[in-house]
Amino acid sequence: MDSSMVGRGRAWVKWAAGTAAAAAAVALLLSGVMAPAPAAESLKVGALPVTCNLTLPIACHAIAHASKAGTLVVGELAEYMKFTGWPELKEAFMSGRVKAAYFLAPLAMDLADKGIPVKIVALGHRSGAVIMVKTDSPIKSMKDLKGKRIAIPSRFAVDHLFVRRMLKKNGMTPADVQFVEMNPPDMPAAMYAGAVSAYATGEPFGAVAQLAGYGRPLYMTRDEWPDYICCVLTIRQELIQSDRALVQQLVNYVMSAGLWLQASPGNRLVAADLAAGKRYFNQKAEVLRLVMTRPPDRVTYGDLRVARTELDVLMRLALEAGIISHPVPYEKYVDESFIRNFKPVEIKIDQ
Repeated sequence: MDSSMVGRGRAWVKWAAGTAAAAAAVALLLSGVMAPAPAAESLKVGALPVTCNLTLPIACHAIAHASKAGTLVVGELAEYMKFTGWPELKEAFMSGRVKAAYFLAPLAMDLADKGIPVKIVALGHRSGAVIMVKTDSPIKSMKDLKGKRIAIPSRFAVDHLFVRRMLKKNGMTPADVQFVEMNPPDMPAAMYAGAVSAYATGEPFGAVAQLAGYGRPLYMTRDEWPDYICCVLTIRQELIQSDRALVQQLVNYVMSAGLWLQASPGNRLVAADLAAGKRYFNQKAEVLRLVMTRPPDRVTYGDLRVARTELDVLMRLALEAGIISHPVPYEKYVDESFIRNFKPVEIKIDQ
């Protein structure tokens, strides 16, 4: 890990520790993982079932617990709304049917530029993407993928930018491979069937093939791009204007969920079991546990603050890839006020 990452991590720890309620952010009541049914009145938050979005199930569960305990500041709950692909989530978000979502950062930039009133208010994760190939494949580097088909979730996905970054590192260009856009849940089977030679995606869909024995990571962002970010918590502007307190509550719980996830390996395993349930990811707990433990920093959540410098890097890469036609002003797609007003909350999970 480079010095800038270490420095930022230390700065974050110092900042979080200096907050009076910081200790509450990493508390957990370990008595079960069954998610309660959402109340009739809830804020629907759209997301794909990927571990880049793991803070959302935790936040939704903790908000429901606080509501039952009578300690929730804003009465409205948060409800996880699962989508299988980015096009479907984008349509729901553009129509206003979903006013909060975990979005691809470049896609949020593009929506803002096209006049859709959206703001990034927090990150969803750090790292957590892989490029997968078959276990018995002779492919050892990007050079071996020349002329091959590589599946990506979307041209707006940072997974796509990750592949382009690795191509450049290996002296190649995007013209050397064929990109195929595909929903992440379909990628492992497509590679197994030989429809693609590799796929790039957020976890746990790399771990699906790895656990089944027919896939192996060729590259992980934890090794090649330590400050990688992809999914960001994005809010429609009308919700920010009409109910800032509700948005702040969601940000408080999401960021506290991130701190809690990083507090201990045990918390990460509890989170895997929670997210595996039908209400959330509806996946095998063993797959999510693999992502959380092999290696333990495969995806991290401890620092979910939005940083202009990091989003500027994504903007530059998106411009180079041609998925955004011109620079979008930072203030047009980011609202840092909720990060600045973040107050840690207690994360509790009960049966």
